[in-house]
Amino acid sequence: MAKIQSVEPVIRICAVISRYEATRQWAIDQLCGRWGEAVVNTTVMPFEAGGYYETEMGAGLEKTIVAFGSPCDPSPLADWKLETNALERQYASASEATEPRPLNLDCGYVTQAKLVLATTKDRDHRIYLRDGIFAEVTLTYVHRQWIDHRWTYPDYRTEEVKQFANQCRSRLRQHIKSTRQFRSRASRQST
Repeated sequence: MAKIQSVEPVIRICAVISRYEATRQWAIDQLCGRWGEAVVNTTVMPFEAGGYYETEMGAGLEKTIVAFGSPCDPSPLADWKLETNALERQYASASEATEPRPLNLDCGYVTQAKLVLATTKDRDHRIYLRDGIFAEVTLTYVHRQWIDHRWTYPDYRTEEVKQFANQCRSRLRQHIKSTRQFRSRASRQST
């Protein structure tokens, strides 16, 4: 019989997308207040999704991805997505923006082996978690590099995002080594 093992902690991340700098900063401040300080981030980069979001979010969208706080348990991923969805609604209702959705938050996490995103959209490669939330392995760490998949969004295929994932992975590995929160070889061999 397979032995259930503890799960290694993860680095919690969130992509923050808006055409407004102040909106992105508001979201980062809100997330820092809930999830801990911003410890790694990408630069602000253009976010182009083939016009998919233009009707609800406007043109000229920009995005940054931020890693938050200390490494943590990945099991509340669905809760994180529900929380970020609530923040989007909160901002939209209080904002004077003309777009119905001035803010888009895509949360997830980085492990030693993968970058995972939470989503409300079901597809063939996504696993249902609960409450309408699915999880997707967006990038995989193989042979010392991040590999994308046929479903990986174009903005996650960039070198900048892969460097961000490397920084998160390094931070996580340092934490795991210092706290010894990793699976032992004996445990891995018994499964």
